Amino acid sequence: MRFSLLTLSRFRLAPWALSCALLLAPGAAWSADAPQPASAETPAPSENIGVSTLSNIPLPTLGAKAWLTLDATSGQIIAAQNPTAAVEPASLTKLMSAYVIFEALETGRLKLDQTVHVSEKAWRTEGSRMFINPNTDVLVDDLLQGMLVQSGNDATVALAEGVAGSESAFVALMNQQAKALGMTHTHFVNSTGLPDPDHVTTVEDLAVLARALVQRFPQYRHYDSQKEFTYNNIKQSNRNRLLWADSTVDGLKTGHTQSAGYCLVATALRDERRVVSVVVGAASDAARTEASLKLLNWSFKNFDTVKLLDKTKPAVAARVWEGESETADLGVNTPLWITVPRGQADQIKTEARYTQPLMAPLTEGQAAGDLVISLGDKTLKKVPLQVMHSVPQAGFFGRLVDKVRLMFQ
Repeated sequence: MRFSLLTLSRFRLAPWALSCALLLAPGAAWSADAPQPASAETPAPSENIGVSTLSNIPLPTLGAKAWLTLDATSGQIIAAQNPTAAVEPASLTKLMSAYVIFEALETGRLKLDQTVHVSEKAWRTEGSRMFINPNTDVLVDDLLQGMLVQSGNDATVALAEGVAGSESAFVALMNQQAKALGMTHTHFVNSTGLPDPDHVTTVEDLAVLARALVQRFPQYRHYDSQKEFTYNNIKQSNRNRLLWADSTVDGLKTGHTQSAGYCLVATALRDERRVVSVVVGAASDAARTEASLKLLNWSFKNFDTVKLLDKTKPAVAARVWEGESETADLGVNTPLWITVPRGQADQIKTEARYTQPLMAPLTEGQAAGDLVISLGDKTLKKVPLQVMHSVPQAGFFGRLVDKVRLMFQ
């Protein structure tokens, strides 16, 4: 079997648009083990420490055990320090609790206007509290505010029991979801983040989770951007001080224990571009706030995110054999955004790799190869190509003509 490699040579990008020339050239084979479309949504592996390696921009100096900044629009890590080091998540754990609860809301297993019974166990949970009373029934909406605004451990356990019957069963769902998201270095023991030697994660995994939350559940963004909540006549402020310091910040969650230090997963949306920062192990509340804002500002100022392809635009018109049409449009299933150091967007190179001969019939959505995006000799992202429109098989004589043509290729 022969293969061809279609290369999109260097192109210059107008703001948020792509113009390019297609050049046909010989190349290497496409692997049959090409990643599925979901892989395009996953940040780069931890051994790739980010887009910052493609420039001379100095990394920010932060007083934290580990940190990471991720462009949530493109899914690319911008920069990181100790991205896969095991860390204690403290109340950042509640981000995964929120994910599981939001999923229960979306599937109808839980409703915002229903009540959840507060057990003795939930009421007695130590640490930060919403100050709910035992043996009472509390609205899910109130409990979510208690969990995400006030960081209440009592509210978190009550919700966990409301979703799964018990906290241990809920934790099993948390670990199951972590695995599904690709959080390969994470293991949860409880729903709240109370210290346990086996309760661990990484800043890379936390960034994966944060991006999944803002992308899948935008309808619940208001909870972690809410500045204060009053329950039982007790008003508590959100511990994320960035909500007051920067109007573009709209989440996500703080965490603190003596062993974990001060932690913050933050996100900001500026000019339709979203960045997530993760800071773990800072020395104080002020230090985590300053480090997070510094990281967000550095990421927005020094890196650009550009749209290369929309899902309605083909990456390439590929030659099809024995089909009713001689070409098939191959494209991506979601808009393709790429993050690069500022000023380097015109140096992006793209290669469309697909198996030849490409034989009809082809079905819309069928996997057809990969689109590889690079800057210099560095691969930034590889996303699956798929057939955009079905190509039926040609009639007998059409197939016969192409069989003859293939003999001379």
